[in-house]
Amino acid sequence: MTRKVRGDGGKGQSGAAELPFLRFYHSKSLRTKTLSVLDALETAEDPTRQREALADVVLLLTASGLDYYFVMPVQAAKVGFMAEKSTMLGIAGILRVMGPVARRVIGGMDAHQLLSVSKHIRHLMK
Repeated sequence: MTRKVRGDGGKGQSGAAELPFLRFYHSKSLRTKTLSVLDALETAEDPTRQREALADVVLLLTASGLDYYFVMPVQAAKVGFMAEKSTMLGIAGILRVMGPVARRVIGGMDAHQLLSVSKHIRHLMK
């Protein structure tokens, strides 16, 4: 599926030409939480106070995406208990390593950088 060319000549938020994309679906509660955190960040007098909440949402979205792209296909393929558990263990390992890194990176961002991340997440949600 390709995105439609818009009035800006097919340029996206970053100015790059539109490319094919994949999306994943997540829960309504995660969408509500994500929008709540983004709204709080974007309206805060000091967006840096929202770093921890943003990191939490980024990691929840990451976990949801990894589940959607890796765990669900393995389950649908019915490859067996061990393959499914190995997949889930691998995803858990990724999240254990990625969590502190994401928290450190987001924790070091200034207000402008945080707002840029918020803008990008909103772009992904369209």
